[in-house]
Amino acid sequence: MNGTVLSVRNLSVYVRENRRDRAVVDGIDFDLSRGEVLGLVGESGSGKSKTAEAIMRLVPRDTGHVFADAITLEEHELATLDEAGMQHIRGREISMVFQEPLTALDPVFTCGHQLATVYRRHRGQARRASLDSSRDMLSSVGFANPDRVMQSYPHELSGGMRQRVIIAMAMACSPRILIADEPTTALDVTTQAAVLSQLIQMGRDKGTAILLITHDLGIVAHYCDRALVMRGGRIVEDKAVADLFKNPEHEYTKALLAASREMSL
Repeated sequence: MNGTVLSVRNLSVYVRENRRDRAVVDGIDFDLSRGEVLGLVGESGSGKSKTAEAIMRLVPRDTGHVFADAITLEEHELATLDEAGMQHIRGREISMVFQEPLTALDPVFTCGHQLATVYRRHRGQARRASLDSSRDMLSSVGFANPDRVMQSYPHELSGGMRQRVIIAMAMACSPRILIADEPTTALDVTTQAAVLSQLIQMGRDKGTAILLITHDLGIVAHYCDRALVMRGGRIVEDKAVADLFKNPEHEYTKALLAASREMSL
């Protein structure tokens, strides 16, 4: 690892429920190193996705509030950046892959149009160059016939193919950080493994740090360098993956590992 690319300090996220604010992320701290694959693991409702939304500044202001001492992306302080500044950061410096690609892609535009738009918006490429870049990127994520994919609408592709398109869009600008929020939950096991392997390999090739959000400890064991275990909005354990599996300290981590072993039997 070559230094810290993202530093989060005292991050809290509150959501409005029944006219009261409830903390779903409660004062967490962590760092993400350049080129690292960091797993953020925990049960549903533990605050994983809200952490990602807060980093990306995607928590709706009418339903939630974010407080942080610092969310630092190298030279950028995201906690105090205005929306215009964040629009410049999103997609260029930090990208995100969501759970369900069918909702992440616009159904009325072809996949090629949507990918080319990323190159035009963030790289300033002309139409022809953006289409050439899109074709090359689709090839790099494993499509044998990128032209067909470019001409296809999202609903015409399988779930695994749509998720590869999303990965291509997320990695188009070689971002410093990629946040992957349960990126393969909706896929079958075989497709899940192929998509995750593609995602991790592209990150390593481009030197992109990856924050991989999951509830699956098997994914953490196979793909991550380090893991944060989250429960009730707090990080209860932060360890290298090998150490986490050999010597878990928190009772919640031990329970997660025990449940994972039972499910694999």
